[in-house]
Amino acid sequence: MDYVASTPEQLGQILKNCRKQLKLTQSVVGSKVGLKQSTISAIEVHGANATVETLYKALSALGLQLVIRDKLSTGPTQREW
Repeated sequence: MDYVASTPEQLGQILKNCRKQLKLTQSVVGSKVGLKQSTISAIEVHGANATVETLYKALSALGLQLVIRDKLSTGPTQREW
């Protein structure tokens, strides 16, 4: 499923929801890619404070990828938070 995030806060919420669906703690997600639990928490709450590198690590730990798409290109599987 695709999720649409238009703000850093929406991105953080998506990551949090995905983590919870996988039944993973912030500590487990962080340990998979060498990040602290507090870093994962900060990404989930204040996505704007994360570096691109840190964001990619968090995405990787959750088995997610970043897709850049034109705003006008919406498909039936997209879900906006």
